[in-house]
Amino acid sequence: MASADLREELNCSICLSLYTEPVSLRCGHYFCRGCLVTVLDTQEETGVYSCPECREEYPQRPLLEKNRKLSNIVESFRSTTTIQEHPEVLCTYCDVPTPAAKSCLLCEASFCDKHLRSHSKSAEHILTEPTVTFEDRKCSLHKEILKYYCTEHSTCICMSCWVAGDHKGHQVELLNEAAEKKKVKLRDVTGKLTSEREETERRIQNLASHRTQEKAKAAAVTGRVTQLFGDIRRKLDDVEKRILTEVTRQEELMSHSVSDLTQQLETQKEEMTRNILQMEYLCNITDPVTVLKEKHNSDLIIPKSGDIISDVRYAGGLDEGIISHMLHRGLVHFADSLTDMKTKRQFQMMKKSDISLDINTAHSYIIISQDLRSATYTDTPQTRPDGPQRFVSCQVISTQSFSWGRHYWEVDVSGGKEWLIGVANHSVERKIEGNESYIGCNHKSWGLTQREELSAVHNDIHNYIDSAGSIKAVGIYLDYEAGRLSFYQLCDPIKHLHTFTATFTEPLHAAFYVFLGSSIRIIESGRGQDRGNTKKFSYPRAQPKRGHTTRSTINTLLLFNKREIRKGDTRL
Repeated sequence: MASADLREELNCSICLSLYTEPVSLRCGHYFCRGCLVTVLDTQEETGVYSCPECREEYPQRPLLEKNRKLSNIVESFRSTTTIQEHPEVLCTYCDVPTPAAKSCLLCEASFCDKHLRSHSKSAEHILTEPTVTFEDRKCSLHKEILKYYCTEHSTCICMSCWVAGDHKGHQVELLNEAAEKKKVKLRDVTGKLTSEREETERRIQNLASHRTQEKAKAAAVTGRVTQLFGDIRRKLDDVEKRILTEVTRQEELMSHSVSDLTQQLETQKEEMTRNILQMEYLCNITDPVTVLKEKHNSDLIIPKSGDIISDVRYAGGLDEGIISHMLHRGLVHFADSLTDMKTKRQFQMMKKSDISLDINTAHSYIIISQDLRSATYTDTPQTRPDGPQRFVSCQVISTQSFSWGRHYWEVDVSGGKEWLIGVANHSVERKIEGNESYIGCNHKSWGLTQREELSAVHNDIHNYIDSAGSIKAVGIYLDYEAGRLSFYQLCDPIKHLHTFTATFTEPLHAAFYVFLGSSIRIIESGRGQDRGNTKKFSYPRAQPKRGHTTRSTINTLLLFNKREIRKGDTRL
């Protein structure tokens, strides 16, 4: 009864069988891994995951962790149950059913402990574990007990098979020895399979985690794309609204002009009608005296009638030139805004690399802050032990080095009028005084410096850069594999200063030179602003040329209606 109750507790509620690789959910219920994976795959279509037993829902696909202790309990119960399911072997010679202790293959009988004491002890009487079947322990050809194992044919044989049969002269082993050797191999294979199974479990978990992460990324990208195109539609709607408003304004102005002119012409028409009627009346009178005495307007100057073309010109019409000009300017502004959005809204924001200063490389006239992010010049030399890594020039490099991937960091340079920042190879000269060891003054370093002028320098060659206004903070972007090192002025909008292209062959460190009376600071990751009013930076990958993007965008949008914008229309 207890065994039945235990089995009930060890059954999976999905397949109703003993657990196979039992895994648990957060709600505490257990299932076979295969059963639960099938259920979760089915639920994946709806995007709602829940426990098959208590229906507790999970916002994401739950990770499945194997319960090793429960798995061991199930395996122990399964092996015990299997043993109990085998038919019990009883003693052949007891009148009362008594469990047998051994079976004799020669006698083909089983013995309890009592009868076993009187059983023959000769070598031909081979005792084994209790069994009810003896035929599988004998040679099918010679009907003799199987005693040996032929290693050449991998089969159990009897004495006759070895001496005079098909296995004569073959290499053989005793069954017990052969069985122990096989067990050693099986244990070795079992260990390897167990290790491989655990590795497979980890790979399955990793794939499930990867799928969850990629789904989250897809949802985030979908949201950003939706927002981006929403902004584009709003900007185009604004352009359309302004142009249609102008068309409506011109139409209303023309309508008012037509109404005024029509009213004037109607008044003039009525006056001429009255004169015509009066003159016709006088013409019908026969008395000459009456005709001559009657007042009339026949002596008035008859107004000269205008023409239809003059009327239309006076009334005015739709000024297509102004509308085309508005369309042109609106689309130019839209294209410029779209370019800004490409720069400011990148789908992949560059995560700031964690940069800290290596105090073991800092010159003695540089004070390193406690958080290892600031370097300040001091007139009082610091007491530090000299070493092969320390610079003899007023420089310091980062603890971190970069030998692959993309990296981005920001530097606050507002602490001095002069500054020099960049990157340097790990093997850059550190014990040579003078320009040869300065950042950018050798072939092992690249730098951006502000002294009398702003310039990018490498191998002691300066490229001077036009810069409007004082630079407060600089963003540095390194793409190691692409061999690109770019510097950006952190302002609104962000301004590209210079890009070096090179083949990097050594690990690179962020490098800094500290001038007299100045300081620099690495802007920490995650801070909205630091000194210099810096803003979060999105690296503008594959920036289009502004003019090219504007013109191609305008051409695409303007040419949609050739009736409105005709070929050769100089008003654009």
